[in-house]
Amino acid sequence: MNSPCLREASEACFHGCCPAPALALQSPKSTAKSTSTITASTSQHHFTLATLSSLPNTSTQYYYTNHESLPSLEESFSYFIKAYPQYSQTHQADQLRSQEYYHLNHVCLDYIGYGLFSYSQQRRRFTPTAHDPAMASSSSLPPPLPLDFPESHFFDICYKAVSLKSQVVFNSTSQEPELESKLRKRIMAFMNISEEDYTMVFTSNQSSAFKLISDSYPFHSNRNLLTVYDFKSEAVEAMTESSKRKGARVNSAEFSWPRMRIQTRKLRKMITSSSSSRSNKKKLRQNRGLFVFPLQSRMTGSRYSYLWMSLARENGWHVLLDACALGPKDMETLGLSLFQPDFLICSFYKVFGENPSGFGCLFVKKTSSSILKESGPSTCIGVVSLVPPPSSSSASTSDKQNPETSVKNDDECRGLDHADTLGLVLISTRARFLINWLVYALTRLHHPNSENGLSLVRIYGPNVGYDRGPSVAFNVFDWKGEKVDPALVQKLADRNNISLSFGFLQQFWFEDKNEEEKEKRLETCGGVVIKTTTEKEAKGTAYINKERDKSVYEQCGISAVTATIGLMTNFEDVYRLWAFVARFLDADFVEKERWRYLALNQTTIEV
Repeated sequence: MNSPCLREASEACFHGCCPAPALALQSPKSTAKSTSTITASTSQHHFTLATLSSLPNTSTQYYYTNHESLPSLEESFSYFIKAYPQYSQTHQADQLRSQEYYHLNHVCLDYIGYGLFSYSQQRRRFTPTAHDPAMASSSSLPPPLPLDFPESHFFDICYKAVSLKSQVVFNSTSQEPELESKLRKRIMAFMNISEEDYTMVFTSNQSSAFKLISDSYPFHSNRNLLTVYDFKSEAVEAMTESSKRKGARVNSAEFSWPRMRIQTRKLRKMITSSSSSRSNKKKLRQNRGLFVFPLQSRMTGSRYSYLWMSLARENGWHVLLDACALGPKDMETLGLSLFQPDFLICSFYKVFGENPSGFGCLFVKKTSSSILKESGPSTCIGVVSLVPPPSSSSASTSDKQNPETSVKNDDECRGLDHADTLGLVLISTRARFLINWLVYALTRLHHPNSENGLSLVRIYGPNVGYDRGPSVAFNVFDWKGEKVDPALVQKLADRNNISLSFGFLQQFWFEDKNEEEKEKRLETCGGVVIKTTTEKEAKGTAYINKERDKSVYEQCGISAVTATIGLMTNFEDVYRLWAFVARFLDADFVEKERWRYLALNQTTIEV
């Protein structure tokens, strides 16, 4: 997923929400309801009613058809806080933002990740001395960072020519650099992962962690790779290609359109299917393959029950848990003592320094390390060490005189400390209110003078819901019903100081009943030309898989915009996004933006 906010590498945005409880893997046709299910349904109903009252006009038939008719920020927040009175109890996050992340005037909704450090922590490394002219400034704001700011960082990455198996089996933690040892212990404590059960390996990024697993996994004997992703992931694609080269059979879960729910029956069948021969059944169950599973979609906000991991384990699969879409403190709800994956991957990126992508963390269960195979020299890429950087010329005089104090400050992971201070309940509550308000507000935007009530925005994935994740995937459509290019939406948002992502939704299915349904599908896929998989273009062009002649389902994929709520996101951030999207209600908005930048820059700028 593309992200334009990498230039603001000093930002530490978070994603936080409580994962859905351990829901039973029931058939969709099941009519039996337990007491807990009824209670959850009642809570969902009350939450939905509260959300419907979070805008000034509570009528479900009322829509905003002009961006100038939107309620003001102050009025909107007044209704928001009445609908969600518990939000006021999360003011501690606002205090942290003003004290530690006061540079966030850019609305950063373009990634899910953990921030190791805070902005104020980085600034302390440039604390001017009493003789510094900047100290004479009467401004209450901190002085600007020096020009050599990008050259100062908390750590350097050193690549190691070693295979994953060698790193896991033979490497001794006693030989770790001091900085790496401290960060490893802090991260494992934050992720609620026991050092007795797991070995942690630093990788250059998330993609390299996935590839290290695929290069070391015995696909020659455990032939299957099964993934659960409703969007195109570069990291998973790298793993898939590497696995195919080793002879793996690759399958993917499928999702119902447009809410992107897992097609439970199909996934269960792929997990439990076995040979009809009883003599081969036991052997097959013991050598099933690798099941790659995220607890939620980082693009649509769809949540998945972690009991899928137990089902896979019971049927002979090794389990790789992708925790990159989880936010701060989410691991506390997982209960690794009950659902211990063989491998776990998380990512710490957009941290300070020359490498804004940060690094990845790969956890290998010690009792599962024996299945890893030595990979060839050409694949021994991705394992890294974290080492202290050279002393910066911009460091403060006090730090230079007291290097031991400086090292302790640099090792302090204030971003993780902030998440620990706020706690799971506050983080998940705050994110729940903000994402649901945003989803509802976007659905209230309709084009004017539209006979059919044409919506400006279409949501892919769950609508308003108590347990939905803090990400939303959507597209903007003009008054003719044609999709606005997500890359264009992203670029215009960026020019309005709002960072969004866009990605490619895939693996969703629906029944093809008649020609009328086919026309609806073409509109649903964004009005783009549908092509077969052999004609699929690399740049997010939708396609239909026509290789399954006997199937009543067809597959198509679309590109879409994604916004993600983080730990430091506040109501003003989501309101500013809503107000920006509403400007597309003006049929001439894109053309006006082109002329505006032409006037400002005296040159033609493509938008």
